[in-house]
Amino acid sequence: MTDHLVHTSKFLSLILRHAPEKIGLALDPNGWADIGQLLAQAARHGRRLSREQLDDVVARDSKTRYAISDDGMRIRANQGHSLAAVDIDLPPATPPAMLYHGTASRFVDAIRAGGLLPGARNHVHLSANHETAVAVGTRHGKPVVLAVDAAAMQAQGHVFYVSANGVWLTQAVPAGFIGFP
Repeated sequence: MTDHLVHTSKFLSLILRHAPEKIGLALDPNGWADIGQLLAQAARHGRRLSREQLDDVVARDSKTRYAISDDGMRIRANQGHSLAAVDIDLPPATPPAMLYHGTASRFVDAIRAGGLLPGARNHVHLSANHETAVAVGTRHGKPVVLAVDAAAMQAQGHVFYVSANGVWLTQAVPAGFIGFP
């Protein structure tokens, strides 16, 4: 993506996942924002963005972070929200037997002690493949990939969801379900 697209994607991530109030935007309970209001409020706060540019960012985002509603009138982040009031309303799903979490080596001791916690987000993010977890872990430092026994977790009543872009979500992962390298 070009610099403009990257900056716009980061702006959308901030507004749609964490701080819609920064531009006076309201999200509905499922995280959807009216596109017309998003564009108008962004412009009022010095961030001019056309509908074509918005559509381009959504279409070209390699991680498919955003979704546009079927009627083309609303947009939301597919996951990663830190807003407690947002429930992206995903149905429970049966995960693969193993899921993966990419992190940086400096966090491993804390994860061994307390498991995987969502931190500021509403869910822990997991991937269905090792390669994606490596890429995620690399963003935070020297990558470490943790294997999560999702089948055992689900058997013990933990609930999983899968976002529109294939990211697996759960409330937390107790350390006993994590395979450490």
